[in-house]
Amino acid sequence: MLACRARSASTTTILVGAKVGSQVDALARAFVPFLRRHLPDAVITISNLPGTAGLTSLQALGQAEPTGTTLAWVSTPTVPARMVDRGADALLRQITLVGAVAKEPIAIVSPAATPLGSVQDIVARAADDAEAVPLGTPPAGSAAHLAVLRLQSLANTRLNIVAFPSAAAARQAAVAGNVAAAALGLSGAISDLREGRLVGLGVAAAARADAFPDMPPLRDAGLDLSAVVRRGLAAPAGVPAPVAQRLAGAMQAVVEDPEFHSLADTSGFVAKWRDGASWTTDAETERTELAKLWTTEPWLQESAEQP
Repeated sequence: MLACRARSASTTTILVGAKVGSQVDALARAFVPFLRRHLPDAVITISNLPGTAGLTSLQALGQAEPTGTTLAWVSTPTVPARMVDRGADALLRQITLVGAVAKEPIAIVSPAATPLGSVQDIVARAADDAEAVPLGTPPAGSAAHLAVLRLQSLANTRLNIVAFPSAAAARQAAVAGNVAAAALGLSGAISDLREGRLVGLGVAAAARADAFPDMPPLRDAGLDLSAVVRRGLAAPAGVPAPVAQRLAGAMQAVVEDPEFHSLADTSGFVAKWRDGASWTTDAETERTELAKLWTTEPWLQESAEQP
């Protein structure tokens, strides 16, 4: 178990704020075997608690006993976004971000059958006709949807943003050509990109993605937008320092595991450690930025899937 090396291990439950079979759930379930490898005395199970765009699981975590036997698979900007759009102001006082193990960029993609030339095409055509280029996203308040709202602000134009009930639905709409383009986490688009059903127009990151070196960063087109999802584990606030330290040590070992890097290359994320203190600072910064965005672009609506 995580709390101590006891003679009889107790079960550690990892809460996942998404439906079974969703992309978020798949990434969590892919991570857990590596955590077990580096915490060999731990018995780890997953409990799915979808609802309120990920807030249900975060609140359940905050109400759990801080023993280290209840954790949650969490992400930013989901945590700061729920603080803004659901009024969960106390969330970062109720939970402790232990550390992030994955970093995933947001990609702008287009149907391979009728591809756009670039992200600049979306912006230029929208300037002439706001309805010209339907741009699909996962649910309002998801990481990709928030990235598109920020892109709209940077471009100083109105985009025809179509928020779908799930990331899978947005991806399927793009593949079918029902939207001219879509913003998706790279892990959700990688199979279709590799199999030629989607074309990558750009990635909202500081550098090109290793998996798709020909996909330019948006800043190369004069759109200085970096939008990444960090994923990792959180514990209830007040978790004992030795418990958190042992868990963090195991997570760092996961990030250094060559097989986890292979999974990252296949799945469309980067295996990268971000310690809990730094990640918490990132979340506070994102909260401030999202609160400003909320004043001009309130995005609140019920979401069918965790962002």
